Amino acid sequence: MSQATAPAARREPTSPPATQKDGRTAQRSLGRRLLARPEIGALIAAVAVYVFFFAVAPAFRDVGALSTVLYQASVMGIMAIPVALLMIGGEFDLSAGVAVTTSALTASMISFQLSMNVWTGVVVALVVALAVGAFNGWLLVRTGLPSFLITLGTFLILQGANLAVTKIFTGNVATDSISDMQGFDQAKKVFGSEIGIGGVDFKITIFYWLIFAGIATWLLLRTKFGNWILAVGGNKESARAVGVPVNFTKIALFMGVGFGAWFVGMHLLFSFNTVQSGEGVGNEFLYIIAAVIGGCLLTGGYGSAVGPVIGAFIFGMVSQGIVYANWNPDWFKAFLGVMLLLAALVNLWVRRQATRR
Repeated sequence: MSQATAPAARREPTSPPATQKDGRTAQRSLGRRLLARPEIGALIAAVAVYVFFFAVAPAFRDVGALSTVLYQASVMGIMAIPVALLMIGGEFDLSAGVAVTTSALTASMISFQLSMNVWTGVVVALVVALAVGAFNGWLLVRTGLPSFLITLGTFLILQGANLAVTKIFTGNVATDSISDMQGFDQAKKVFGSEIGIGGVDFKITIFYWLIFAGIATWLLLRTKFGNWILAVGGNKESARAVGVPVNFTKIALFMGVGFGAWFVGMHLLFSFNTVQSGEGVGNEFLYIIAAVIGGCLLTGGYGSAVGPVIGAFIFGMVSQGIVYANWNPDWFKAFLGVMLLLAALVNLWVRRQATRR
């Protein structure tokens, strides 16, 4: 006789063990993620500066004033973007300011002295600007000298050459006007024209500025080259150990600054028809200031392409806001210095808040 088997006990389905979250895997809040962005401190400062001048300078509220502010910011911002990328890569370029003048002088004198189409001068100026950037980068990777020292030497060379060569070919400290030369009108449309929106004329550099900012942001966040920039700025030896082409990246970044110098130089040339050979001295510090205000670290490895855009916008608001407020323009540099210190402190506080558990 077979024994009856007892029904098996029914088992309750077991739930997977709860995952334990530690400080490394915990989901950060939206506010904490926003604070982690390099440009958030600059954005806070930009809002504060805008509200301040909106309150104290009635003329600042006009749409035409906004056009002027954006124009000042765009001329500064087009250069601040490649300078910021270079800083994220761990290097400086103190020759950036005079390189703008070198590009404009080259295009003007090639066109006028050789009686050639101005587009020939534009192309030659581009080659010269890229060559200066490539030289700075090549000398850096070949010698290991600090970029501060190398580009300081390039700054002095270009400053002296700008004055000396201009005097040799023109007998003056400024170039001759090229406004009546072949190709000038077409080049002016590309580099120095205006676009009317709602009855207000906006300089074309404003739109180039935003386009370049978008390209730089995509490059930094969505491409392999952007990862290389952050890697070499953080620790170039570690980056080299994992296969990052450190030398190529640094030379390319210096050439990017050269491209920016060429573009701004062409805008100045075709907006004013002539170039003063002594211009540009000191602008390199303004580009660096815009990048630092925008959240880029002087030590490299941290920053964004949006930050220097906001930093340049702050520069435009300050430079024009003081005028619209009828203040003594001598206070501009003092105001800019205060903004630099405040932005550095705000960025420091933001990073500490972002990294705090």
